[in-house]
Parts: sequence; C-alpha cells; structure tokens
Amino acid sequence: MVPLLLVLILAVLLFGAGFALEALWWIAAVVLVVWLLGFVIRPAGTGGGRGRWYRW
Repeated sequence: MVPLLLVLILAVLLFGAGFALEALWWIAAVVLVVWLLGFVIRPAGTGGGRGRWYRW
C-alpha cells in the first residue's frame, strides 16, 4: 500500500511541476515580447533624443 501511495504522490508532484514549468515558459515568452517591443516603441527622451522605456 505504501509504495502505491508513494508512486501516486510522485505522479501528482511531477504533473504539478510540469504544469508550473509550462506556465513559466509562457510567462517568459510574454516578458520577452514586451521587452523587445520596448526597443521598437520608445518614448522621446529629454533633449529630443529617444529615451529608454525602463529606468535602469
């Protein structure tokens, strides 16, 4: 009985980790797209030049 429970717990943990990693890949892709768009769509900075859309 105990080995069966351990296998079921392991399966649930691996399924949860797989779903979390898949979600993290999608979040990373969205952040990458927003970051790349920041280079294309930049507001005008002080002095008439094109500034950065982030402050760091």
